[in-house]
Amino acid sequence: MNIILVSNRLVKTRSITLGAWQIMFLLLLLSGLMLGAAFTLQYTLVRFAPEGLSDEIRTLLSEVQSDEQQKQQFYLHSSLDAMAVRVGQMQAQVQRLDALGARLAKLTGMKPEEFQFSQPPAQGGPLVVFPEQKMSENGLDQQLDRLSHVVNDRSDKLLALETMLLQNQLSRKLLPSIPPVHEGFYSSNFGWRIDPFTGANAMHEGVDFVADAGTPIYASAGGVVAYASYQPDYGNMVEIDHGNDIVTRYGHASKLLVKVGQVVRRGEKIAEVGSTGRSTGNHLHFEVRYKGIAQNPVRFLQKATS
Repeated sequence: MNIILVSNRLVKTRSITLGAWQIMFLLLLLSGLMLGAAFTLQYTLVRFAPEGLSDEIRTLLSEVQSDEQQKQQFYLHSSLDAMAVRVGQMQAQVQRLDALGARLAKLTGMKPEEFQFSQPPAQGGPLVVFPEQKMSENGLDQQLDRLSHVVNDRSDKLLALETMLLQNQLSRKLLPSIPPVHEGFYSSNFGWRIDPFTGANAMHEGVDFVADAGTPIYASAGGVVAYASYQPDYGNMVEIDHGNDIVTRYGHASKLLVKVGQVVRRGEKIAEVGSTGRSTGNHLHFEVRYKGIAQNPVRFLQKATS
């Protein structure tokens, strides 16, 4: 392509030859300038002269803007719904921990006012302000994940602690921990004494509680009745197996109220005071044996908790 330049200032005409690449470049440049001018015009009309837009353009722009806002609102609501579900799950877990904490406080004998699980803990302190740091949605989600893992871990550990406390409490209930009679007094302690029938020095393998005939006799701990019948030395006797090689005996009863194989609870009435067998009067002979060897019952009654 040849371009001839003619001017009054020029003595001679000039000729410019353009190749295919130069022509293509000029066309692209011209197209770019036209597009830039069109965008500039459109921006100017929208930004500075909205009143001059036609109804069709206004409607189109409004629809585009409305669609974009709907997408943003949908994304925002979806994120909020997901976080609300997470928060609801954590609230349920916290309620479980509150209930578990209340049970543990009761098991350990803490006073109710020491731990108010139904109320938020008291807080306070001086105000120290730092530059505000905005947390992103991804960061908040990570914090919720971490907090959820911590709550689950604490829940597992507290449940394990509750199991141990319940086992210990059950073990204490299987120890002779309450007096077998609520009325009466010691008439003969555990240990060596003068036998009331022979006058010889003899070992007394239990303690005697003097009480009126018919006074209720209670199981000192929970267990299974291993013997409930007459025995020449003990008279009417009840023997209870509490497990862990611990056995209690209740002798000289006037009346037996349990049978062999029966499960009894701590504090349950099992017999009534009398003077049967080798006895000089109404009283209860109470023994505690561990692995068949007689132990001082007073030690169990003093150390064990009810």
